[in-house]
Amino acid sequence: MDNKTQSLFEKMCDKSEEEAYAYADQLAEIGTEEILDQLIEILNGDDLDNSYLAARSLSKIENNQRAITPLLELIHHHENKLRNGQYVQALEGFDLSEHFVDLLRIYLFSNFKSSTLAKYYLDYVEFDLSPRTLKKAEKHWAHYENNVDKESDDYMIKKEEVLTMFEEIRALFE
Repeated sequence: MDNKTQSLFEKMCDKSEEEAYAYADQLAEIGTEEILDQLIEILNGDDLDNSYLAARSLSKIENNQRAITPLLELIHHHENKLRNGQYVQALEGFDLSEHFVDLLRIYLFSNFKSSTLAKYYLDYVEFDLSPRTLKKAEKHWAHYENNVDKESDDYMIKKEEVLTMFEEIRALFE
């Protein structure tokens, strides 16, 4: 890694740096495979602030699809359930067409911010769907239904939304 790139990483990860976002964005503009690898490493590191900055940078890299799996793994990890909003926001920079089930899981099982963002993606992304995708989604819906207060407003809203989605998907295969 050249000195300029190394310097950008150091500045991005420096806790006293007020312009850390700008350095993350500069790394994204350069966007080499080496930078992608280093950002994925930081994404999976122990420092939450640096991980969020790496997610932001990865979201802005042009050829970033290799990073979506580690990002989704972080989002789904139970320790991040209540603090994954910035990770879910970073998904906006990725091709989500193959990730309907992941987004449904985020919608069902995450905090308010993440759930709201996931619902937006579910409404506006054009997904590559198959009967198998629907079957997986229905499995997650059943799990959600078995573990939620069915009297809550949140459940009633999600039930209406999800069952409508499932009907629309089924109609595609008929």
